Amino acid sequence: MTPESSDPVVAADRRHLASLVAFASIGTITTAQDLAAAVLDGVPDARADLVAEETLCLVATAAARAAAFGLGDRAELGTEGERLLLDLPFTWRDYHVAGEMLDRGATAPPDEAEAVYERLGRKMAFYTAHLAPGQLPGERMLADKMALWMGRVSPPGLSEMPDARLARLGLVARLVLHVRLVRQFASQPGT
Repeated sequence: MTPESSDPVVAADRRHLASLVAFASIGTITTAQDLAAAVLDGVPDARADLVAEETLCLVATAAARAAAFGLGDRAELGTEGERLLLDLPFTWRDYHVAGEMLDRGATAPPDEAEAVYERLGRKMAFYTAHLAPGQLPGERMLADKMALWMGRVSPPGLSEMPDARLARLGLVARLVLHVRLVRQFASQPGT
């Protein structure tokens, strides 16, 4: 597929992919913010930076898998959409680094920027391994993986187990809704 394609089907697919990535990105950021806010409100001493990064990596991975699954037989689109959504945590970080640079009048990223990208890479490797390609993350899978996420975002030494904390905060339904929305949007024919 080339951007200049005059094939109406290819053009419609590219428009659909652009709309899907925009839709899923907005939903991913919103869902990650909702989940992170609930954790920060409901888990004593949770670190905001850790919660934000882990949550965005989890939600972006779930959205990427839902988009690829929803695109079904349009494998090339699914691969491209999945790749773009898996890059979202890095794009989010780029946005923040660029803002810091503009704010400081700097011409180079802060010294810690590379370490943050490496850390995001490790987090994405964790979530992409646990939410495997080719599968639509359903409620049971998301509950299992979110228990792992809850353990990663919670400070050590809490008496409540991560799955109990997850259930108490009622967070699985929020991510399930996001995954369903992305899959449904992806499955619509290109326009």
